[in-house]
Amino acid sequence: MDMRTSITNYCAAIGADPMLVQGAGGNVSWKSGDTLWVKASGTCLADAERNDIFVPVDLPHLTSALSSGDFSVIPRLRGQSRLRPSIETLLHALMPHQVVVHLHAIEILAWLVRNNYERDIGIVLGSRLQWASTTYHKPGAALAQAVSIALDNIPGASVVLLQNHGVVIGGADVDEISHQLRTITKLLTTEPRSLVSSPQQEPLSIADYGSYKPVTDPFIHQLAMDMTLFNRLSSSWALCPDHVVFLGARPACYSSIDGFRSKIDDSGFRPEVIFIRDVGVFTQPNFNAGQTAQLRCYYDVLARQPERAEVNVLNNDQIAELLDWDAERYRIKLMQ
Repeated sequence: MDMRTSITNYCAAIGADPMLVQGAGGNVSWKSGDTLWVKASGTCLADAERNDIFVPVDLPHLTSALSSGDFSVIPRLRGQSRLRPSIETLLHALMPHQVVVHLHAIEILAWLVRNNYERDIGIVLGSRLQWASTTYHKPGAALAQAVSIALDNIPGASVVLLQNHGVVIGGADVDEISHQLRTITKLLTTEPRSLVSSPQQEPLSIADYGSYKPVTDPFIHQLAMDMTLFNRLSSSWALCPDHVVFLGARPACYSSIDGFRSKIDDSGFRPEVIFIRDVGVFTQPNFNAGQTAQLRCYYDVLARQPERAEVNVLNNDQIAELLDWDAERYRIKLMQ
């Protein structure tokens, strides 16, 4: 099996696993001579066997710029394409490996959002893998520069852990990547919280306030039914870049349906998703599959936090720079 076919098959497999990939999240690349083949922005790894999701980029152009410290370099396409290279293309060029995979894997992400994540993960992973790590940085040039420094500090690292973001893994082929990913996820697997009572499924009493409907995923409803999770919503919302980009800067939480009605009547504001304590989670009709995937990802990460775990949330400046970002607006547009 040639490199492209093995990578395409692997992308389709991991893209179909929401514990590894959510919607159009994550990206994969491989190097072929002077060409870096990288997933296009806004495309889904799950579609790799059905659609052409990769674009060819001039690799020497990138490596030359990066080696001279130019992290503002714009990837140069080889040939014509209507698609743009992934926002994370520089990460793939920086890694010296033949194949590079960047994922927002739940079992890993659940640790990466915690304070002191490097210390805690280091205790578990030990010396089983050569890994480096970074603090949170906005995806793109800032993150690429941080990863470059991390790789300089840990020569030979094949795994880079990105705070509040995800993991980058490099290898000679997909088998090596898969082995490393299995090793990390097995060691970091955390049992999620037990489910509490089921939500009300037909809340007709709020139908006149923006056509809200209950989400169909019972796990997402736990964000409103489990008081530990509900109480964390306001303080632990902005955990990851994609979460902020797709779901907004802060959650709309209400103590009751009457409390929701009162707020809506006073402000006229219609949030796309609302959380009503002991009732459930509800969304507007325009709430799409990509947003739903991010909401489930948020639940999966939050449900794996120890009772007293302190999490690192993005600050107001970090949130603002994510929401005022042309590259992400382009990616969201492609997914609609």
